[in-house]
Amino acid sequence: MKTSTNVLHFFFLFYFFFWGQRICFSAITGVMETQTNEAFRSKFLSVLRSRRSPEVPLVAECSKPVENPIFQADVPSSEAIESCPKENIDNLKEMLKEENLHLHTEAGEQGRLPLLILSLKESTEERRPAIVFMHGTNANKEWLRPWLEAFASRGYVAIGLDARYHGERADSKTAYRDGLISSWKNGETMPFIFDTVWDLIKLAEYLTQREDIDPKRIGITGISLGGMHAWFAAAVDTRYSVVAPLIGVQGFRWAIDNDKWQGRVNSLKPLFEEARIDMGKKEIDKEVVEKVWNRIAPGLASQFDSPYSLPVIAPRPLYILNGAEDPRCPLGGLVVPLKRADQAYKKTAPPGHFKFKAEDGVEHEVTSFMIKESSDWFDKFLKQGNSTTSD
Repeated sequence: MKTSTNVLHFFFLFYFFFWGQRICFSAITGVMETQTNEAFRSKFLSVLRSRRSPEVPLVAECSKPVENPIFQADVPSSEAIESCPKENIDNLKEMLKEENLHLHTEAGEQGRLPLLILSLKESTEERRPAIVFMHGTNANKEWLRPWLEAFASRGYVAIGLDARYHGERADSKTAYRDGLISSWKNGETMPFIFDTVWDLIKLAEYLTQREDIDPKRIGITGISLGGMHAWFAAAVDTRYSVVAPLIGVQGFRWAIDNDKWQGRVNSLKPLFEEARIDMGKKEIDKEVVEKVWNRIAPGLASQFDSPYSLPVIAPRPLYILNGAEDPRCPLGGLVVPLKRADQAYKKTAPPGHFKFKAEDGVEHEVTSFMIKESSDWFDKFLKQGNSTTSD
């Protein structure tokens, strides 16, 4: 009996020691994951702050509607965004409240962030869910209007904005191209993705202060360049609680290493041609590509690339939608990022908070399927009564 008692005593000691260690290890792991996320955001913020104009008070000023918005290329088709589900309201135009604002995010002309905000004049909710919408390269916030109206009709506060050197922030039809080349030449700005991400951080600060918006229910989405803006803004700022980037998520480092950079580079060809000439090269090659990314968006092809930035969005709901044949966002570059993101979500989020879809037969274009899927995603996690999680 004594031997049996000793054996049981040893068993219970071992059991509690084992589970205690396991619980302790899990707690440590959770702390390490949190510290890793915080370290990522700290490093990213440090880079964003490294090329900033002086800070200014966060003030939103009223402005006027834009009558003739600037498109720096052919006007893209709006067929897909016009298919976005909306409430059947006969007099929707009259029911909508429209705000045209300029939000000051830093000193200088590019520090005036133009906003187009649509919402229903009457609502059953005192504080409503909000979604930020980002346009693609060479477009503007006015092009987003059908998308904004559809979400506003369904009770959201819908926010469109002009990215750096686009729309009201463009003084010519070559403003974005010129801004990119200037960044390559002097290294003083980061017009490709990062400067607009800074604006989105400031925008989140503004939106969480508004009395008509629920600060815990703010989503973000975008198309192409706008998808990249949405992805990186969510990675650095947890106030964006639900995320759905469209045809934007890619692997910059993978593309360089696997000679798949041409699709993305060709979308910004004048920039890379200028760099090629400056580097004395006969043609654009991987060395040119890497140097350009390091110059105009430091860390984009290394520490802030998708394998490292996607996992830190967890546990907030994230739905990535791409085209399966997209040369700008080749699927091979997403294998590792998606695996790491999936692991992060399995550790930190309830089932169903992370989703990826590559639409068959689709290249670099947004489709009605993507618009509908992302619309359902926001309804699932931002509508009243549905819960979201944040870290």
